Amino acid sequence: MTSADPIENLATLIRCPSVTPAEGGALTALAAMLEPLGFSVERVTASEPGMPDIENLYARIGTEGPHLMFAGHTDVVPVGNEAAWTHAPFGAEIANGEMFGRGAVDMKGGIACFVAAVARQIAKNGPPKGSLSFLITGDEEGPAVNGTIKLLQWAAERGERWDACLVGEPTNPDQLGDMIKIGRRGSVSGAITVHGVQGHAAYPHLADNAVRGVIALTDALMHPPFDAGTESFQPSNLEVTTIDVGNPATNVVPAEARAAFNIRFNDTWTAETVMAEIVRRLDAAAHDEKLRPGRAPLSYDIKWAERPSHVFLTRNNNLIASLSGAIEAVTGRAPKLSTTGGTSDARFIKDYCPVVEFGLVGQTMHMVDERVAVADLETLTVIYQTFIERWFGDAQA
Repeated sequence: MTSADPIENLATLIRCPSVTPAEGGALTALAAMLEPLGFSVERVTASEPGMPDIENLYARIGTEGPHLMFAGHTDVVPVGNEAAWTHAPFGAEIANGEMFGRGAVDMKGGIACFVAAVARQIAKNGPPKGSLSFLITGDEEGPAVNGTIKLLQWAAERGERWDACLVGEPTNPDQLGDMIKIGRRGSVSGAITVHGVQGHAAYPHLADNAVRGVIALTDALMHPPFDAGTESFQPSNLEVTTIDVGNPATNVVPAEARAAFNIRFNDTWTAETVMAEIVRRLDAAAHDEKLRPGRAPLSYDIKWAERPSHVFLTRNNNLIASLSGAIEAVTGRAPKLSTTGGTSDARFIKDYCPVVEFGLVGQTMHMVDERVAVADLETLTVIYQTFIERWFGDAQA
């Protein structure tokens, strides 16, 4: 195997069953690709009480600046119903011009292509005039506690500094060259518990129906809209994701009801201000008598999920222009600069250096028969190699 071949790289990685939190041999395989290229490779195991230990990898070539980091993850989601797959989920089989396997696009494919790009660049021009590093976690698809955030802290404590980062997540909706992610919305989750009084449905005046209360609170969370969006972001959006009462009896007024929600917010807000706005809405709704006429203010509790994700937007012209120019030079398409989608580990990296995301087409990620067009692996490798050349050239200009 040559690490300059993205197809072989990806097949090797797919055949490692690295379902989060298991390493599955994927980091060992990646180290075997990088060490012959001259990278110094270190494996870092992170721990947290109550969480599985996670193996991560940090590799670097070069000792001087400028320093470009490539970040990603080798852990994958479970395969689901394996019998529903038309090709073995860890077989890396190729059929009709596509390679099948869990992680093919999310995101072992991106890693395979960047390794190939680096290998070709070193073969062509020698080691970079600066430094290249790989920051690879095994905890992106899991709770993201013992992965990128701790690996960054570990590296920074050792004196590592980066000038820019590319995350190889699958960012393209339909074809390579569609989209670069230059930021992400923030994310906050919470759960509310409404306290009422249990009673007989035929005697509602003797009870206080918690369902009425939870309806009033969730309505206030979803309406009116939080904002109309900004120049770089979609409107903030809150979704109630579950309402639970747990009441099997049709003639009993329940004393308790619970609801959970998640909001994806734009740069109109911070995590702190959007949480304050949510509490303001809940408090106002608790005093609204529309569903509970003549009642005292509603009693409720709110519990916030740990570690909200903060909104960010990358404005580094050199990084964005180098990547956009590389994509257009290879594909002929000018990529859209987007902040759509969910969260990624870029939310941690943005505290250390400018970061953007670009990878494969993501249409089959997490699905049965996850797969990637073999031709896209070669195209992405050429894009990454062109980007490396452009970024180092511009950074040193």
